[in-house]
Amino acid sequence: MYRFDEGELQVLLAQPGGPYFKNKDDGHWSIPKSEVNPGEDFLDAAKREFMEETGIAAKGPFITLTDVKQAGGKIVHAWAFEGDCDPRTIVSNVATIE
Repeated sequence: MYRFDEGELQVLLAQPGGPYFKNKDDGHWSIPKSEVNPGEDFLDAAKREFMEETGIAAKGPFITLTDVKQAGGKIVHAWAFEGDCDPRTIVSNVATIE
């Protein structure tokens, strides 16, 4: 999600949570992302994940961004959309890790 504030582009980024990212703020900010469920459309997966990680419904029109190959080999498919939110209202999903 992006917006323009007084002519300046601002992009919403998320920080991965959990014990693996504890105290690792530097260099660990990214777009909300996750795995695609079997049979799930990539854009539908992106909208689902954005809702799960922010509590905000992603609404188009969507701009298709260039795919990125991460260092570990995973391909990230991404879209952008213009939107706005009050950062104090963002809520994330919670998971239990054993």
